[in-house]
Amino acid sequence: MSIPLTATAANAMSPPIKSKSSKDWLLPAIVLLAACMLPALLSEYAQDLVVKIIIYAIFALSLELLVGTTGLISLGHAAYFGIAAYVTALTVPDDGPGSILVMLPLAMLAACAYALFVGALSLRTKGVYFIMVTLAFAQMAFFIFHDTGIAGGSDGIYLNSRPVLAVAGTSLVNLELPQHFFFFALGSLAVSYLLLVTIQRSRFGRALAGIRTNEQRMRAAGYRTYGYKLAAFVIAGMLAGLAGFLMAARTGVVNPELLSWHESGAVLLMIILGGLGSLRGAVLGTVVFILLKEFYSSEAIFAGFAQHWQLSLGITMILFVAFLPNGLIGLGRKGIWKRARRAAKGGSDA
Repeated sequence: MSIPLTATAANAMSPPIKSKSSKDWLLPAIVLLAACMLPALLSEYAQDLVVKIIIYAIFALSLELLVGTTGLISLGHAAYFGIAAYVTALTVPDDGPGSILVMLPLAMLAACAYALFVGALSLRTKGVYFIMVTLAFAQMAFFIFHDTGIAGGSDGIYLNSRPVLAVAGTSLVNLELPQHFFFFALGSLAVSYLLLVTIQRSRFGRALAGIRTNEQRMRAAGYRTYGYKLAAFVIAGMLAGLAGFLMAARTGVVNPELLSWHESGAVLLMIILGGLGSLRGAVLGTVVFILLKEFYSSEAIFAGFAQHWQLSLGITMILFVAFLPNGLIGLGRKGIWKRARRAAKGGSDA
């Protein structure tokens, strides 16, 4: 009797999941197709900037699973991002490029393991205590790499070469090549997005949404909410590890700043800017956040004031939160599309 009860409870307390339709996939598909044409149109700098946006979009999507879907606000998410980056740097062979098939799983596994450890302990707390515990574990990892000689201390560590994917001696993907890196990162983003869409549409995803809405009622209905939250925590850590692997391969250098609370705060701002509870919002927020950061830090535009880009970006974020409480994706849902529909109706009436 408990199984029908719990299924009903999850469906009732979670937001309605729209059925799959062409409209749900149209915009992401158009964006993906447009992105595939970018390498032929962009300069080397612009292409690298797009790759940076793609990597941070994966990072933001991983946090969106925790914050937007499950209702768990973490200030230590950069720990999994940075740990995966360090594992990537430490597993590069001395005699040549490493294999993506070895280095990527190791990086993601390390991120998963630390996420499992942190989640198993931090999820026994709630509210502000949970936030502070996640921050404490992230700072612990930060100072382990910063204050010890494990991987170069505060200076970090360099990658001798970027990973490759080779089969029978034939290189299929070489991350040393900008176009190979671009499409590998873009494919990683597409897979991450599809994985999270699938999770949200599943019974597991509906249970997470129910936990976000009212965890006490979910427990009363028979759900072991701790296990669901821990699973979401580990999946989020895994995807953050994917982003960390890509970031290490992109920059060729890894330092403790990748694990800092600044990184955790920045990615949290990205999903808030885009709109909590929306995967598309997480990607959109990442794009706007990084472009604003590049804009405000440009000395060609702001001259000497560019060194104070954090001030300009902070003021902009305050304005966004004040006037767009539902994020940029909320503007599209409630503003632009409604005006477009009204304009279309007015034209048809005429």
